[in-house]
Amino acid sequence: MTPALRVPEGLSARVPAEQREPGLDRDGVRLLVSRGTEVSHHAFGELPGLLRAGDLLVVNTSPTLAAAVDGSVGHMRVVVHFSTRGDDARWAVEVREPDGRGTTRARACVDKGTVVRLPGGGRLVAEEPLSPRGDRLWWARVSGAEVTALLREHGRPIRYAYTDRDQPLSAYQTVFALPVPDGTGSAEMPSAARPFTARLVTELVSRGVQFAPVTLHTGVASAESHEPPYPERFSVPGESARLINAARAAGRRVVAVGTTAVRAVESAAGADGVVRPRAGWTDLVVTPERGVRVVDGLLTGLHEPEASHLLMLEAVAGRAAIDRGYDAAVRGRYLWHEFGDVHLLLR
Repeated sequence: MTPALRVPEGLSARVPAEQREPGLDRDGVRLLVSRGTEVSHHAFGELPGLLRAGDLLVVNTSPTLAAAVDGSVGHMRVVVHFSTRGDDARWAVEVREPDGRGTTRARACVDKGTVVRLPGGGRLVAEEPLSPRGDRLWWARVSGAEVTALLREHGRPIRYAYTDRDQPLSAYQTVFALPVPDGTGSAEMPSAARPFTARLVTELVSRGVQFAPVTLHTGVASAESHEPPYPERFSVPGESARLINAARAAGRRVVAVGTTAVRAVESAAGADGVVRPRAGWTDLVVTPERGVRVVDGLLTGLHEPEASHLLMLEAVAGRAAIDRGYDAAVRGRYLWHEFGDVHLLLR
């Protein structure tokens, strides 16, 4: 994306759609549609008329966690963002500091052995960076508290400075979210699905649109440096694999709802494009060079120009379509981020 297409000030969605105007529901956002380099403007409620009978929407069922918890390092207040639970019961965390405006900023002085005191007598100890790429996220061990219970009792949804205020956890749950037996979920909302309502899903089903659920528990985003995603836990169940393969064999479109759904389904696809049931960890980064093997379209929020997610969008639709679409979004004053407007990219 060229510098001319950087997002202007004032285009961040500061509150959910249903709080912006009386009478609006979650689906009261705008929908930008890119078919190749052709762009059109719609209300999100028009989505059923823009899809075809037989189209298959791949949706992420991961619930959003109240993943931000206050703590302290010595006499200094911090906020811990719990990102991902590892197989060894450690958690990947980001330790941030309050910015005085109700949100947080990056904190640079976390080292091996840093101790964070948590509410209710819990204690977190940083053990090692999650990745050689940097020390933003650390593997940490928590004692004196069970983390999912800690989040339920003391946590709140992660939010960033472009929003006006804290929101209840319900504002960050999508209509597709399902509880997970072990209490885990996504540190940040799979936000492309947020505008869907039960009413809209019912209409889509009545028009012959199908749904294939997958799960990918998304970790803490890199708000400042826009790093590529770290490994995340995912699952593509057998029935969803069957639905996706049947749609592709019949020449019907497979449209992912969100970049998390793309990452999950592409992680389960072989080089032959066949999707097989799979669960575990994925470190897949979808780029134009790698390409996509399964999806024909993507419904996604609007990402910052520096975001690594744009490489995935380019893999799905091509660079020209991304540049044209984002130029239209800026000119049309579409709203960015998790409470903002939505972009449907079709090949």
